[in-house]
Amino acid sequence: MSVSALSRWFATLLDALILLAAWLVLIITIIIGADVLLRNVGMHGLAWSGEVSEYILYLVTLASAPGLLRKGQHIRVDILLRALPARVAYVMEWMADVIGLACALYFVWYGCRVAAASYWAGAVSIKTLVLPEWWMLAMFPLAFALVAIEFVFRMHRLAGSVVGPRDEAVSAA
Repeated sequence: MSVSALSRWFATLLDALILLAAWLVLIITIIIGADVLLRNVGMHGLAWSGEVSEYILYLVTLASAPGLLRKGQHIRVDILLRALPARVAYVMEWMADVIGLACALYFVWYGCRVAAASYWAGAVSIKTLVLPEWWMLAMFPLAFALVAIEFVFRMHRLAGSVVGPRDEAVSAA
């Protein structure tokens, strides 16, 4: 399978994760709306709604981050790149991707260590709900593994592009 085919398959996976994140936001909306409605009609609200909403927001962030990076809808200030000579901007694009990959790989490593330590310690999160802590911690290295893979694909696309600042994966070019 070619790198381009793998990249297209990966883009489909990231799109599915963004769709999942959107559905999770809808679920938060329904939960919070139901909680408010129940409390306003004199019934007990959903005691767990705030906690579940926090967990879902965390998952929304992790699920959408790799896809937003791919689509260029992450935070990116490229006004300087547009003002620099093309060769310098191209080198800076490479530097940003290499540093981004290194950071993502560090977060994968660190996240695995923290999740494993939580698992082996039997740590639990005790709030309204009682959950094994590692369940949420395990999502962190998984998300950053996807971010790292996207940085590799970004570098592959950059290697095949015209020398200069990239136009692809930039939301406001």
